[in-house]
Amino acid sequence: MRKYVFVSFMVLALVALSIASAGADHPFVRGIVITVDYTDYYLAGPADAPNGAKDVPGHDWHQIAPNEIVGHHYNTGPFGKAQWWSSDAPDGELLFLVHSIIDTWSPEKAVFYFTRGYVHYHELVSVADGTPHPSKVVWLRHAAPISFTFDGGPMPKMGHPVSPGVDYEFMPNWNMPYTAETH
Repeated sequence: MRKYVFVSFMVLALVALSIASAGADHPFVRGIVITVDYTDYYLAGPADAPNGAKDVPGHDWHQIAPNEIVGHHYNTGPFGKAQWWSSDAPDGELLFLVHSIIDTWSPEKAVFYFTRGYVHYHELVSVADGTPHPSKVVWLRHAAPISFTFDGGPMPKMGHPVSPGVDYEFMPNWNMPYTAETH
């Protein structure tokens, strides 16, 4: 019961943060450019965002601190492909509220982030030439506001039912070491 209350609180806090952060002066954007270590990066993904920017399909983002990003994950795929992430949620439905932390990968940090719901990390690629960041990744925690089946996207074999709260099964790669050479 305590875990359910905590997860519910976290989902509500993320919703409130998303709404508060989305003011006219600081909108959520697709193809966000993140400055890390004095270099501009995209989140790795297809170049289907405005002006050919790269991004994770179906996401928009808002940077709330130098190493912190919040996002919305919609049921839309690359280049607007309908219902790409879920076969039973409507096209364009908000599937997850995402909290992200930019940090390095290490075995100790992987366990630390995993225990807090950050089960997936994503690569950063240079805006200038597409090279991956040499050491940093974006740790992602996906919190669902609704129930649906997560059965699409780039890893459909990892499909699973999702209920409101933090999704600890969201494409888990937290325990896979990151090196720029392998990504």
